[in-house]
Amino acid sequence: MIDIDYVKLHPGILDTALKNRGKQPLENQLLECEGAFRQQQTKLQLLLEERNRISDEFGRCKASGQNVENLLSRMDSLKKEINTQTELADNAKNQYIALLETIPNIPSDECPVGPDENSNLEIRRHGVPRDFPFPPREHHQIGERLNMMDFQRAARIAGSRYVFLFSELARLERALAQCMLDIHTREHGYTEVYVPLILARDAMYGVGQLPKFEEDLFKTTIGTYLIPTSEASLANIHNSEILKGSELPLRYTAYTPCFRSEAGSAGKDTTGMLRQHQFGKVELVSITTPEQAIEEHERMTACAETILKKLQLPYRTVVLSTGDMGFASQKTYDIEVWLPGQGKYREISSCSRCGTFQARRMNTRFKNETTKKNEFVHTLNGSGIAVGRCLIAVLENYQRDNGSVDIPELLVPYFGATKIGPGLLS
Repeated sequence: MIDIDYVKLHPGILDTALKNRGKQPLENQLLECEGAFRQQQTKLQLLLEERNRISDEFGRCKASGQNVENLLSRMDSLKKEINTQTELADNAKNQYIALLETIPNIPSDECPVGPDENSNLEIRRHGVPRDFPFPPREHHQIGERLNMMDFQRAARIAGSRYVFLFSELARLERALAQCMLDIHTREHGYTEVYVPLILARDAMYGVGQLPKFEEDLFKTTIGTYLIPTSEASLANIHNSEILKGSELPLRYTAYTPCFRSEAGSAGKDTTGMLRQHQFGKVELVSITTPEQAIEEHERMTACAETILKKLQLPYRTVVLSTGDMGFASQKTYDIEVWLPGQGKYREISSCSRCGTFQARRMNTRFKNETTKKNEFVHTLNGSGIAVGRCLIAVLENYQRDNGSVDIPELLVPYFGATKIGPGLLS
């Protein structure tokens, strides 16, 4: 969540940020709620101090044989006042926190101001889209023609937005994930982690998924949640811990299935694998000091881009506008891969810098070696990359007119063959 002290020191900054995100102003309301909470807390503290003072006086008077009836009467009334005031303070706190946790992060000044994706700023491109001598097919057409991708049977047993991958396509998905993990761990210095796929409410709250995005999550019958991305698990590794400043940055990666209800996405990408309820993703998470965060963001984005470079897939990188960026983000880079079947660039990775927004919720801090004080860490997360969408990109960019698909050179050792398709199976 945002730093209320920062908002107080910079009047108007929150309303400007909310306006840039396309939200209504809340700064005055937030400060009033916080002030009311502090006022009720002060009243409660004064009553508790009076109770302690009278309790001490009662002990002294009783020991010296003095009359204590007035003190007993006051202690009795104080008990009732304290109970009433505790309830008032709790209510004021709940109102303040309920408002605070709905407020998104304050975007960095580096972000373009705009209402939606049309205001995103392209900063670079890599690779040139292939010129096909035939009309390129979309991935689902390629997969179904190979008899290795089945949406109808998946829908029969699970509902829409699920898929069966068979044979070489299942193997290709596995090869992509293994290749990405090897690159990130061996070349980029990330530590691979096997993570829980179901998290408690507090953990989901810590990374900003709750309460804002509850309808986007799959909830179990015991009140826990399936992860929408392994960021939720990785970022929470050091929940409620105080780290050594010398340990930072910490870099983690994981490959997991991810689960999203896709609430509010009716009618979007209903054909194929682009928007599924279940999908695989390699995630990158970094935990840093404030001074390391900006450089780490550039580094993380470069790590994700490396996968596409090695696979020789054309892509572009954009900075998201204030109206398109995520709830917890200060700044986000989206990496968009070229899909010739659609004739457009589509998101395959988002790399976000969150500042202390998640750390405040998770109470994750570090010992500043210079000041000797405990400070909140900065967190960053990024897709390194979405495996299902990468499979889509490989199918579309490496397709041949006869329905076969070449395997990128990088993947051949993982996949075990150079092609898939009719008469070309390994």
